[in-house]
Amino acid sequence: MVIKQTAKQIFFRFLKFGFLAWGGPVAQIAMIRKELVDEEKWISREQFNRVLAVYQALPGPEAHELCVYFGMKARGRLGAILAGLGFMLPGFFLMLMLTWIYVRFGIKSPVINVLFSGIQAAVIALITFAAYRIGKHAVVNKKLLVISLVTAVAFFAGVNFFLLLLIAGLSYLWWQKKKIIFVLTLALIVSGITAYTINKKGFRLGPTESAKVIEKLKRKDSEGLVFLTGLKGGLLTFGGAYTAIPFIQQDAVIKYGWMTQDQFLDGIALSGILPAPLIIFSTFVGYFGGGWLGAILITIGIFLPAFCFTLIGYNVMEKLIAHKGLHNFLDGVTAGVVGLIGVTAIQLFVTTITSISAIIIFLIALLILIKYKSKYTVIFVIAGAGLVNAIWKLVL
Repeated sequence: MVIKQTAKQIFFRFLKFGFLAWGGPVAQIAMIRKELVDEEKWISREQFNRVLAVYQALPGPEAHELCVYFGMKARGRLGAILAGLGFMLPGFFLMLMLTWIYVRFGIKSPVINVLFSGIQAAVIALITFAAYRIGKHAVVNKKLLVISLVTAVAFFAGVNFFLLLLIAGLSYLWWQKKKIIFVLTLALIVSGITAYTINKKGFRLGPTESAKVIEKLKRKDSEGLVFLTGLKGGLLTFGGAYTAIPFIQQDAVIKYGWMTQDQFLDGIALSGILPAPLIIFSTFVGYFGGGWLGAILITIGIFLPAFCFTLIGYNVMEKLIAHKGLHNFLDGVTAGVVGLIGVTAIQLFVTTITSISAIIIFLIALLILIKYKSKYTVIFVIAGAGLVNAIWKLVL
């Protein structure tokens, strides 16, 4: 089918999708598929499924990548850029607005602090549920389970996550090829690095927040670091936006100290109530790292790979993903990421869920997320957690 769309039509079509992008990637993808595939037949259902499978194997928000792809189909690279921008701009500007409100009123307001202290427990429930949901689809055999657990233990001990993901991918690739000597060699390397790290640093239950973090908040880091944090998140976001959380948290809270743990969780909470990919919380993080320019740069960095995969060449990308060896490598990396998310959820739980009310909110939020699949469930959970905590504080 020949798709006839002007540049203006493409931009406003995907801008509409952006304003209606509630409910996470599943709801967003379903909305795009219904209009462009089922109703207008831009491509066949079979081709849509194949394209979606490719993007699911790659890092980045799948719904946004699909928009870029459809824009490419309609009007080449210009269409791809306009479609991607149209889809992401509503969430980006709304997040900028909420960031301004949060910084202007939220940090010093006792009322808002009470609301967000309840919301933080719900956000940890969201991350916990995401780890389970992603793991259920990604960790599909015993080999991947072992890789995920080993990665989790090593990451918990403080081993660099990038090294762990590389080893996770290679381990599964060679394990599938029955090259056991190579797999055992990698296992020894990870064991040695983990033992050395534990001996040097000791175990840590959660990220440390000290006077150094507060001191760092008074200065602005270079814009380049903020951009690279976003780019790293965009390149390592396997299996959904939640997988970017441990990478961005490592830089924003632990390594550079741009923000506190509570502020990081608040940013995730704000993104959860917006019509946008959850990854838009990076805009909030970028502000704390480099002001308004930092908010823009980190957003560019995290969405740039999603644009480039299609702009550089979808056909080449599809051939690469069809390669079984690369597929096994990506499966191993994804299993490793599941381990990272699990450890991050535990660390956040230990440092944030410190009261009876927080435990109750966490458990209720987790049960609701497991039972109800509506695209508005996340919004309900976040808003409800804040209200429950406020009522709890008033009553007690």
